[in-house]
Amino acid sequence: MTTDRFARFAIALLLLAAAPASATVANPTIEGPITGPGMPFVAAGGLNLATLGYMEEEFFISGTATSYAPTGPLASDGKWSVAPATTAPYKTRIIVFRPIDHQRFKGTVIVEWDNVSGGVDAAPDWITAHTEMIRDGMAWVGVTAQLIGVIGGAAIPGLGNLGLKSVNPARYASLVHPGDSFSYDMFAQAGRAVREPMGPSPLGDLAIKKVIAVGESQSAFRMVTYVNAIHPLGDAYDGFLIHSRGAGAAPLSQAPQAAIPVASPAFIRDDLDVPVLTFETETDLTTLGYLSDRQPDTGRFRAWEVAGTAHADTYTLLVGMTDTGKSSAAADLVVTSAPIPGIIMCDSPINSGPQHWVLDAAFAALNRWVRRHSRVPPRAPRLETVGGAIARDAHGNALGGIRTAQLDVPIATYSGSGQTGSFFCFIFGTTVPFDDATLAGLYPTHQAYVADFGAATDRALRLGFIQKADAKLLKKSAALSHIGE
Repeated sequence: MTTDRFARFAIALLLLAAAPASATVANPTIEGPITGPGMPFVAAGGLNLATLGYMEEEFFISGTATSYAPTGPLASDGKWSVAPATTAPYKTRIIVFRPIDHQRFKGTVIVEWDNVSGGVDAAPDWITAHTEMIRDGMAWVGVTAQLIGVIGGAAIPGLGNLGLKSVNPARYASLVHPGDSFSYDMFAQAGRAVREPMGPSPLGDLAIKKVIAVGESQSAFRMVTYVNAIHPLGDAYDGFLIHSRGAGAAPLSQAPQAAIPVASPAFIRDDLDVPVLTFETETDLTTLGYLSDRQPDTGRFRAWEVAGTAHADTYTLLVGMTDTGKSSAAADLVVTSAPIPGIIMCDSPINSGPQHWVLDAAFAALNRWVRRHSRVPPRAPRLETVGGAIARDAHGNALGGIRTAQLDVPIATYSGSGQTGSFFCFIFGTTVPFDDATLAGLYPTHQAYVADFGAATDRALRLGFIQKADAKLLKKSAALSHIGE
């Protein structure tokens, strides 16, 4: 090879290396911000974003979505090879929350695969961890990736059809969803729309540095399939938070296309080029079966299992909708068996454990990991199990796992299982407050309780499982309580 030909060859290699990793992901057309009629459906909840220095906008993205077929076995090791199959036109929506002041934006965008388990487009990760996102200057994008979110479907009894095209036919009349076999590519295209918009930019002129994909519960199952099968085809995302998955993963394809199931257990592939953090509650291990899908930590994978937590809890269902991140009341013990009165009625008080606080730390840790690969999240101890059940102490609280003051200085038994009642109650866990005699035996004085609680919180803070701002709120709540008085 001549010197001139070698130079051209070297330049070509450099250009290939510099090409955007997301080049194989189609760039959708973007419309917006959408101004009406009506308002975006199920977005900020009860929060006034403006008072928090954030703004809300809705956009439509459209184009041609691809479904996929396997080119090899979809085995438990997660090293799945797939190829494009059929295509179909689509049009869906994304919701954007971003700082009004550009200086508050630190460069990270969280893109959430909206959850449709209840027949409604919902954003459980925004609800549960928005206080950390706002503190850390992140932007958030919610993606209506699945068919039910657009047209509605199996819903919580008593709520009716909550698909976008039903709740606001005029605003969402133009949306088209070809089926969930195409949802993976639609979600990939949403990531590219954020990073390299073709049309109006959903993030305005904010300088984006990293884009992280997240999904909770039903969306977490789909995130496992996305990471193992779709991510290697084109890197639309710089990292993933898989929140509350169970055993297995979502099918690669489903009706009305040919069904293509995947192996169970389904491990996260170990040849990833981006970080993945899996966040698990007690419910996920036992009720949803994640116990069979456990895998060791690696240089690109972390698993956090949190003691005293349920798949959904009082923060997810009640507190988080209006939490500004400044009140210690978010740390108070909430005792209720009716998270949605008249619609969801459980037989026992649902879980009010520490999931929110540790999830805040997970978002912060993953953000640092993605931004600076040397800042790897701490390895977390796994929950202790015996015969497929979580091992428990004399008070009925879990042994092992990520520890917080709620578990090590307890005033109640927190569990991710044991709940009965109406629709969805089985994933809400339980809270059983200690009686007066038990509390008196554990904490003879209020000062003793506050000191022990503070020490346990500081320990979790040092280990990296609680954020500093949250530790302050937790300790304030303990000081304001009447435990030991």
